[in-house]
Amino acid sequence: MDEQKLINISALQHFVFCPRQCALIHLEQVWQENFLTAHGRQLHERVDSGEPETRKGVRFERGVVVSAPLLGVTGKLDLLEYHQATQQFVPVEYKRGKPKINNLDKVQLCAQALCIEEMLAVHIEQGALWYWQTRKRMEVVFEPSLRDQTRALITQVQQLFAAGKTPPPSIGKHCKACSLLDICQPELTHNDGSNRYIQALFNMESE
Repeated sequence: MDEQKLINISALQHFVFCPRQCALIHLEQVWQENFLTAHGRQLHERVDSGEPETRKGVRFERGVVVSAPLLGVTGKLDLLEYHQATQQFVPVEYKRGKPKINNLDKVQLCAQALCIEEMLAVHIEQGALWYWQTRKRMEVVFEPSLRDQTRALITQVQQLFAAGKTPPPSIGKHCKACSLLDICQPELTHNDGSNRYIQALFNMESE
């Protein structure tokens, strides 16, 4: 795949949260911060700014950029651990909230692992998610089902970008947490009857 057409790993999480949000950010280049996104950005900036170091047989590399042309994605890792005793790479993603009931965060982490596997020709067994709200680290095993879900999601996002069309809004509880709520205006867009009005005019003329 063309390097310029690689999708950013962050688009996967945006797509799971809301396909319309994903398109607004990555197709229309629209962005607006709220408290949640600002807090998350500050957390990532602190993590990425750390220097590489080795402690107790583990090498820590921060802000690692990955690119996987065959997979079709690129991105930046918060932290990549290399455990010297087992010769295992472990990607670590930092999140501001708490563990989610769905795989929203896990697919992003799995995509990072798939990128590293393509780049280094290695097998990565697991990664980790660290949540600021709970101050706990959660280990994530990259099982076949999670890998399949991640690859399928990548395909869906690629199809969205290839179509080049922003989906209509899907109103739900997630809208309240979206930083693009004022720009998206889901209630207004959802109830907008202009397209139906125009279509009706054409239908009248054809009668």
